[in-house]
Amino acid sequence: MPSEPGVYQFFNKEDKIIYIGKAKNLKKRVSSYFQKNIGSRKTKNLVKNISEIKHIVVSSESDALLLENSLIKKYQPKYNILLRDDKTYPWIVIKNEPFPRVLTTRRVEKDGSEYFGPFTSYKTVRTIMDIFSPQRLPPQWPQVVHHALRPGHVPGPSWRRAASAHHVTHVAAVVLRWI
Repeated sequence: MPSEPGVYQFFNKEDKIIYIGKAKNLKKRVSSYFQKNIGSRKTKNLVKNISEIKHIVVSSESDALLLENSLIKKYQPKYNILLRDDKTYPWIVIKNEPFPRVLTTRRVEKDGSEYFGPFTSYKTVRTIMDIFSPQRLPPQWPQVVHHALRPGHVPGPSWRRAASAHHVTHVAAVVLRWI
């Protein structure tokens, strides 16, 4: 086992993942499970059911955290009770709407919207979102106008505002893909 950051997976006899964890140092973290002084009953049961260990080396602790999160959500291991839901890390979403909004969320939905993340820090998300706040946009890019086109109305200044706002969301998408 290498002494690098990464994610480890414990498998049972049926070759099913029973636990996924992250580590700054894989060798130290994984070996800690096999010490004589294992504290909790849950950990003792976990160790008793391990038949194979696999690992994935990553370049940083943040990468390990994100990979662990996505693997837990994908495989739902028996002994990982935290991180199973979709509410853990923040995402930025550009909503799939006629006049798309750029929002933050902790839940990824299959609604056709474009999601960026997850981010390990909500402060980072707020900083990115501040870039797209109405106060920071040039005057010719107003806030999204949600009711610009109502039945029976002729496209006028509202239409131009909405088109500009739509342009803002495309700029947001380009910037977020670059980050």
